[in-house]
Amino acid sequence: MSDLEIRPASNGDLSAIVAMLADDPLGAGRESPDDLTPYRAAFQRLADDPNQHLVVAVRSDRIVGTLQLTVIPGLSRRGSTRSVVEGVRVHADERGSGLGTQLIQWAVDESRRQGCQLVQLTSDATRTDAHRFYERLGFVASHVGFKLAL
Repeated sequence: MSDLEIRPASNGDLSAIVAMLADDPLGAGRESPDDLTPYRAAFQRLADDPNQHLVVAVRSDRIVGTLQLTVIPGLSRRGSTRSVVEGVRVHADERGSGLGTQLIQWAVDESRRQGCQLVQLTSDATRTDAHRFYERLGFVASHVGFKLAL
């Protein structure tokens, strides 16, 4: 996998990123790859925030993965900084190649570099394969998450 580059996403990467977000049963119902307008606005908010790290994995000039890492300073855990991993996606023809492991390892390494003491993520309750993947990487399902749609 030495031909893989993980780099900050650019505005020109949005179409490929949104296509990956939409390419699964959950994303198909909530993403709109035909209209990038809201994604461009969101990308600009991310780009303007130094605690947001939207990255893409590129192989042979093709975007094959993405994730967002958010660094959150806090008071709990004796003033610890934590990170949250969101929007992890691997292109369909790269699944099972080890790319997801490389993306998560990048997020863990970057979290350490940013001074984080904890990396956390959530995964939809229906994604049992993803749960096994994260547990294999050392993550522990220690909490129950709650969401409120607004």
